[in-house]
Order: sequence, then structure tokens, then C-alpha cells
Amino acid sequence: MSYIDGFVVPVPEDNQQAYLEMARKAAKVFIKHGANRVVEAWDDDLTPGKINDFRTAVLAEESEKIVFSWLEWPSKEARNEGMQKAMVDPDMPPSDNLPFTGKHLIWGGFTTILDSNNRGK
Repeated sequence: MSYIDGFVVPVPEDNQQAYLEMARKAAKVFIKHGANRVVEAWDDDLTPGKINDFRTAVLAEESEKIVFSWLEWPSKEARNEGMQKAMVDPDMPPSDNLPFTGKHLIWGGFTTILDSNNRGK
């Protein structure tokens, strides 16, 4: 089964286009280095939680939208190798001028335990 890197980050609503441009460039680099798929999703229907929710998890401000994204890799080994190469690739967008506050980004690696696209494989 595949390996997933998942991300949740607040992005100022006015920076949606800049974020999308950065994400498109980064996606090309990740695909070049072995990712199967890159998905970026802009918040559209977030329900406030009683204790926690996407907005509070990343300490989002009122003017920020939430981006939920993931990279799908063939395996954890492919991810480790691909991510290492992607981080030094000259085509990777620079991290010194991001369209979001990096300190509020949450991310992690996940082992797939169910994938309906694999039809039980």
C-alpha cells in the first residue's frame, strides 16, 4: 500500500493564488522524485468543533482559510528517498517567502491501512 504525507495549514485568504502557484511548482518536483499524486484542497465547509477542529488545530486567524493536502508515495522508502531529493531540487519553491505562516503548519507521515481504490488488495 502507499505512504501518505499529510498537511494542514492556515493560509491568508488573499494568498490563495500565491499558494496555488507555489503548490503547483512543488507538486511537479514531488512527482519528478517519485510521488504518485499531490492533492491540495482549499477549505469550503468546516464545522467548528466543541473542543477542536481544523481551524483551532492550526491556530488559524479569522482572515485565513485552511488548506488540507497530501502527497501519495508508492512506499515509505520511496517517500524518504524522494523527499530528500525534492528538498534539494533547484526547482523546489524557496521556503523563505511562503504564502503562509510555517509555524502553524502541521504535517506527518501515514501508513495506509485502507484504500478503496485498491479493491481489497
